[in-house]
Amino acid sequence: MDERKPRGVGGRLILALTLLFFYFPIFYIILFSFNDSRSLTRFSGFSLRWYEKMFADSTMMEAVLYTVLIALLATVISTVVGTVTAIGLSKSSRVLSAMVERINDLPVMNPDIVTAISLLMFFSVLAVRKGFATMLLAHIMFCIPYVMLSVTPKLRSLDPNLIEAAMDLGATPFQALTRVIVPQIRPGIVSGALIAFTMSFDDFVISYFTTGNGVNNISILVYTMSKRVNPSINALSAIVILLITLALGVVNLVPILREKNGRAAAKQPNRRLLAAAAAVLALAILIAAVAGSGAQRRRQKDAVEKYGSAVLKLYLPGEYLGENVISDFESQYGVSVIVENFDSNEMMYTKLQAGDSYDVLIPSDYMIERLIAGNYLQPIDKSLIPNLDNLSEAVTGLDYDVDGVWSVPYFWGSVGLVYNHENVDPAVMEAEGWSILHDTDYAGRIYVYDSERDSFMMAFKALGCSMNTDDPAEIEAAYEWLRQMNNTMSPIYVTDEVIDSMINGYMDVAVVYSGDATVILDENEDMSFFMPEEGTNIWCDAMVIPANAENPLLAHEFLNYMLTYEAAFDNSETVGYASPNAEVLEEMSTQEDLYAENEAYLPRSDGENDEMFHDNITLQRELSKYWIRVKAEN
Repeated sequence: MDERKPRGVGGRLILALTLLFFYFPIFYIILFSFNDSRSLTRFSGFSLRWYEKMFADSTMMEAVLYTVLIALLATVISTVVGTVTAIGLSKSSRVLSAMVERINDLPVMNPDIVTAISLLMFFSVLAVRKGFATMLLAHIMFCIPYVMLSVTPKLRSLDPNLIEAAMDLGATPFQALTRVIVPQIRPGIVSGALIAFTMSFDDFVISYFTTGNGVNNISILVYTMSKRVNPSINALSAIVILLITLALGVVNLVPILREKNGRAAAKQPNRRLLAAAAAVLALAILIAAVAGSGAQRRRQKDAVEKYGSAVLKLYLPGEYLGENVISDFESQYGVSVIVENFDSNEMMYTKLQAGDSYDVLIPSDYMIERLIAGNYLQPIDKSLIPNLDNLSEAVTGLDYDVDGVWSVPYFWGSVGLVYNHENVDPAVMEAEGWSILHDTDYAGRIYVYDSERDSFMMAFKALGCSMNTDDPAEIEAAYEWLRQMNNTMSPIYVTDEVIDSMINGYMDVAVVYSGDATVILDENEDMSFFMPEEGTNIWCDAMVIPANAENPLLAHEFLNYMLTYEAAFDNSETVGYASPNAEVLEEMSTQEDLYAENEAYLPRSDGENDEMFHDNITLQRELSKYWIRVKAEN
């Protein structure tokens, strides 16, 4: 007895730790969905603000709708197809059955990214317009194998003479299938359906490459939103968790309640009640749709007459829009805007190469050079954009498009160092510049942005070189500089999580983009921002119109709209990057209730060592190769 008790206590402890490991992150997300501040790690008070923002965000609601709809359709279709195929194979020859089973295993064993790229190219070759249909087809394709894998073992356990026995007793082949075989393999079918639903519901990689026209699921939305601190993600996650918990509760409780109360007595009334509720809900939706559709159709008709289309397709980095920019544009011009997000310029370029069509893109400076060289852009008709007069001189005549023939500036900024001035002497920061990342006084206390382009930039600048150099000796020297930093400073390589981490003061120094630094300095008064005198990257993201844009007139209208005071102000205040609108830039950088006291907001325009990146694919490949070696030693 006494010997068994410790084992029992140990078992319970292991069970408790296991449950904590699995469920603590879920409880954490739910808790911080009620956080009053933007922080994802510091709870500053109870609030429902992020739930309000989530429900007010039409993009989020559409993503939830698409996720559920595609998951349900993919589950039903793949379950039917997979089950029928498995039954058919069970009656086929061994050679055919074995061959199809091996083919069926390929999508399961194949890396998602390979499947995703293959489908992207397949749809592009067929010139299929990517969107809801392509994503649904992709989900059905990768769900069918899981259904077959669940159903096949159940079929193998059946008596092979079962169908013949049923038909000998007078059953038709269809009756033998539906009344004999299907009930026997129902557990396998249900398991396959549940797996298919789960796989479809949370798929990201394949969905990302096969969607288009603004059709996003929750996974894509969360991924693009995670680029900056957005606690609405927590609210959305908490709602999803709640719905899944309720669904599981219903699935487990309904059979128990039916058995307790009697199936026959409860079945018909419940069905009538559900049917009545569904009819009322459908009627309410129909009335609302009819009431709002008339005025919307009239406005869309006017937009079509003026621009040739009432739909604009916008492709830009995630979390890069003001809160009301899109809704105000849609309301003002009577159009609909389909917003899609990319996580890198290279990903955007890949989609363009695959033939995807957008009306407006917002790439970075060096990528605009590549797009111009590849004839992917059409010239800007400046007569359609009178608000070009609103541009600040700081963003005109830039290297990547000196005469502004191909692009209109959207945001501009720099790369610098955010540091805790309570722990790092500002005088030391000014004296050392980028070399502070070699100062062992701060070893183990620095964040470095996980980007070969930005990391080699600071190494080149620290060594007095151009960040666009292609000199092998200088590249090798920069590599050694980064190796030394890596080996002596123990840096932590991060991406956008640096924002929340520096808000909470986890490190003393971090390499940060200026707009992210603006957010950090706004949230933590102990933080300061510094751009080293050795020089840095002064970058500009700009709006361009692709050569294959379907609605160039509406695209020009959008470019003109984004240069208005109202749109530029909303954009800059929300995101934190410097506005190209001269009036907004002046107001943001001089008014105390905005960013007058925030040294990160306004990039310098007089740094003699500052540069912009130029497109050089060969150099980029070299830097990527060296960066992999640097990271491998971390």
